[in-house]
Amino acid sequence: MTPQSDEDEVWRQIVASFNEKAEDASASQPWPDRENVPEEAPDPGGLLQEPSPGEEAGEDEDAAPAEDREEDHYIPPPPPPLPQGDAVSRMSWLALFGGPAYLLLAALLDWPRDGWIVFAAVSAFIAGFVTLVVRMGDGPPPDSGWDDGAVV
Repeated sequence: MTPQSDEDEVWRQIVASFNEKAEDASASQPWPDRENVPEEAPDPGGLLQEPSPGEEAGEDEDAAPAEDREEDHYIPPPPPPLPQGDAVSRMSWLALFGGPAYLLLAALLDWPRDGWIVFAAVSAFIAGFVTLVVRMGDGPPPDSGWDDGAVV
């Protein structure tokens, strides 16, 4: 037989058995006893008990007062304040976003777009970007210690 005919025969068998139910390999294995749940499972804390007709569902003698329940919830600490930055970095961010913002508003609101205004806005964007990149620094942080890791 050629490899092609073997492959065709395998495909015919797959198509012929497509709608047949697969054998369950786990049917012959017994169910482990540790997985069995007793008929009357214990109910710790009475969570599954229905309230009696005279008792409302929300009230329970063992329930903690509202103050205790509020204390059980995690309340994250307030976030640290944002860094203020110096005047140069604030002006750089303003130029970086202010130049394109002015050009966008001028286009939308039909403000004057003389040549010097467009030049100033583009120059402000470029100057803000360059200033922020130059001030970023490419060295290790000052508190990194004597070991600067693997240097190639």
